[in-house]
Amino acid sequence: MEWIIILAIIIIVIALLSKGAVKGHSYQIKGPLFTPAERSFLGILDSAVSDKYRIFGKVRVADVMSPKKGMDRKNWQIAFNKISAKHFDYVLCCKDTLKVIAVIELDDKSHKKKSSQTRDKFLESACDSANLKLVRFPAKASYVISEVSEVIENTINPPEPKSV
Repeated sequence: MEWIIILAIIIIVIALLSKGAVKGHSYQIKGPLFTPAERSFLGILDSAVSDKYRIFGKVRVADVMSPKKGMDRKNWQIAFNKISAKHFDYVLCCKDTLKVIAVIELDDKSHKKKSSQTRDKFLESACDSANLKLVRFPAKASYVISEVSEVIENTINPPEPKSV
């Protein structure tokens, strides 16, 4: 009987604490996950990769890669902090296993800003160090699906150099 009373008290305390966790904070939905250009390009990517791959959008860099093992805790945390708040526009995965094959960035006019260029260079360096393929596409009014598909395939599986 005593354990039932103790269990009830614990449940009440947990319920009260969990209500306090949100007290004083309120949230709102931000709106669409993608800009109109990003949403349009997602449709192009879906068509370009057809049944072979799956595309995921707005994936956090830290969900795709992590700092290499062997660093001391402080340097690992610094490296993790550099990727934890960044995201890839799109992630290309194997359809069956969802293994990450490559990441895709859509470069719109914001990529001309100094801060965006610094971010882009950092992501390129991070992808290189992780041996992760990075595919960049310039944002434009229209795309040819076969050309997008070809760029992705040539990045994932580069053609053999032609012998002379």
